[in-house]
Amino acid sequence: MTEIDKRHVLEEEIFTYRVSKGEKVFIFWCGKQVKILKGGEAQKFLGRMAQADELEGQLVMAKATGNFKRGNER
Repeated sequence: MTEIDKRHVLEEEIFTYRVSKGEKVFIFWCGKQVKILKGGEAQKFLGRMAQADELEGQLVMAKATGNFKRGNER
């Protein structure tokens, strides 16, 4: 994990997620919604999160959001 998160940003737990009744997964970055997962993608994500510890969970959420930062987030 040290090679992936060299600046130790994921240790600050910047990502969170919430599951809705309709089996949609909302992923948040610093309290802002950045991604919605539905269907099979959501089920795959939830399976990975069930097996992950806190730090690995942050990495799973970071990978699920992809490269969303383009300099316009505020």
